[in-house]
Amino acid sequence: MLDPNPGLIIWTILTFLLLLTVLRMYAWKPILEGLRKREEGVKSTLERAEQARQEAERLLQENRKQLEQAEQQGQKILSESRALADKLKNEIVENANQQSRRLVDQAREEIERNKDAALSQLRGEVASLAITAAEKILGETLDEARQRRLVDAYLKDLPKN
Repeated sequence: MLDPNPGLIIWTILTFLLLLTVLRMYAWKPILEGLRKREEGVKSTLERAEQARQEAERLLQENRKQLEQAEQQGQKILSESRALADKLKNEIVENANQQSRRLVDQAREEIERNKDAALSQLRGEVASLAITAAEKILGETLDEARQRRLVDAYLKDLPKN
C-alpha cells in the first residue's frame, strides 16, 4: 500500500523547492513588508493612544486644580461677604443706637425745658395768688417793689421740687 516511489519523491522535492524559491522571490518580501507596516501601524497607534491617555490625565489634573481653586475662591468670597454683612449689621445697629440716644437726650432736654417753663409759670401764678391773698389780709395794696421782695422771699422758702 504505501510503497515509496523514488521518482515521485524527487519530483515532489523539486517542486517544493521551486515553489519556495518563487514564493521567496515574489511573495515572501511583500508579506513581510505588509507585516512590518502593520506592526509599525499598531505601535504608532499604541503610542498615540498612550500620549492621548497621558494628555487626558494631565488635563484631568489641571481641571481638578482649577476646580479646587474655584472652590477656594468661592469660600473666600463667601467668608468676605459674611464679614461684610456682619460689619454692615454692626454699623446699622450702632447708628440706630446713637440715633435713639440722641432722640432720648433731646426728649429729656425738651422735658426739662418744659418743666422749667411750667415751674416758672407756676411760681408766677403762686406769687400773684400770694399777693392777692396778702392784699386781702392786710387790706392794702402793695407797691411793685415790695411785692417782688415778698414773692421772692416766699419762693425761697418753698421746697425746690
